[in-house]
Amino acid sequence: MKDAAASFAPRAGVSFRLAPDLALVLAPNPSPMTYLGTNSYILGKDKLAIIDPGPDNSDHLAALLAAIAGRPVSHILVTHTHLDHSPLARPLSDAVGAPVYAFGNSRAGRSEIMSQLAAEGLTGGGEGIDPTFEPDAILRNGDMIDFPQKPITALHTPGHIGNHLCFCWGDVIFTGDHIMGWSTSLVSPPDGDLTDFMRSCDRLQNMPARIYYPGHGAPVTDPKARLAWLIAHRRNREAQIIKALADGSATVSALTKVVYTDVAQGLLPAAERNVFAHLIDFAGRGIVVARPALGVAAEFTISDAAANDQT
Repeated sequence: MKDAAASFAPRAGVSFRLAPDLALVLAPNPSPMTYLGTNSYILGKDKLAIIDPGPDNSDHLAALLAAIAGRPVSHILVTHTHLDHSPLARPLSDAVGAPVYAFGNSRAGRSEIMSQLAAEGLTGGGEGIDPTFEPDAILRNGDMIDFPQKPITALHTPGHIGNHLCFCWGDVIFTGDHIMGWSTSLVSPPDGDLTDFMRSCDRLQNMPARIYYPGHGAPVTDPKARLAWLIAHRRNREAQIIKALADGSATVSALTKVVYTDVAQGLLPAAERNVFAHLIDFAGRGIVVARPALGVAAEFTISDAAANDQT
């Protein structure tokens, strides 16, 4: 599978074979946030499961139905409720008569601090939430779906969003937007939670896999190395933010400009969200203090306890 990433060249709307029992249909929604577009996966041969139907797009629905080619679909699985992954689930369900499975609606799985920030008026940023999504069946961590050849196991991996699921299928894992090869995952509060994200990375480290199939971009052919790199990347970002705070208090915006020096202007809002996610994590761990209160407009300083630990 070393050549899987190099040979990854799907065209939107055309079924792209990844393995004898696995195909992908690329959605026509390329962007700086979605790369080539959303990967909708078709598992199985005679009986199918669909992972991430994708955006509400009639052309993509037609392409999926053409790839399904009249074969029975038993499950429609949704990794999470961003607008590029879940909205087509209901139209596809209506078309093929299969139930939709997910962790829950767009608020499911939110941590206590993120629920508090949302109640105080903080809204999401980045990829957009599917606010009306409701699954037919709820999947929790470890739930197993009976499927021909090998079962599918749901793995709750909150972080990118609270309701994010990965799906284990034999020796492969469909990682949604949690682990991708082309980019790091956006963690945008209150939907994204960096504390949860890192815990989910730890959980995936304990799940052996030959290959990851992400929600965007090529297969990840060395999962262990990619996951280790992503964890190290986040820890390095932590160190950069702490170093930037060493000179005194700073806002999210000011810290972003110091830490993200190589990001295009149009991606700075997403970068600010990632910095804010780190600061919320720091606040929960007692590393920083937010004044007057935890929020996007707060001034952040290193806590006395953390400063003493560094001396």
